[in-house]
Amino acid sequence: MKVLNCLALVAALVFCLLPDAASAKPVLVATVDISSQTMTVTRNGAVVDRWKVSTAGAGYRTPTGRYRPTRMHRMWYSKKYHNSPMPHSIFFRGGYAIHGTGAVSRLGRPASHGCIRLHPSHAAQLYAMVRKVGPAGTSIVITR
Repeated sequence: MKVLNCLALVAALVFCLLPDAASAKPVLVATVDISSQTMTVTRNGAVVDRWKVSTAGAGYRTPTGRYRPTRMHRMWYSKKYHNSPMPHSIFFRGGYAIHGTGAVSRLGRPASHGCIRLHPSHAAQLYAMVRKVGPAGTSIVITR
């Protein structure tokens, strides 16, 4: 019985000393600057990509803040907006996502219903990067 209590104590101490995954520094950070309509992607602090985006147009809003991906879909169809295709979707807050768009001529200026739109090839690249490091290793930062 003493051996079991001792093992339980050791296990509890080891668990307490492990770094908390939620507080760990993310490996991948996708920073969206709404004012410049750009996304900068960094890995371990080094810039790896910078792309044009479209965020919320007039009458809509893109939420600001720091998020982790909550779910990902290689292809998603918007239930709210006429079954519109959302390739390589990375959802980060409710129905808000980063995803590819066919409206590439509108990138670089506000045009969405609140999501963050990317060129389809850039959305695929980001999706692959997030899958590689995982949601716990990814941070999405949205600023004005």
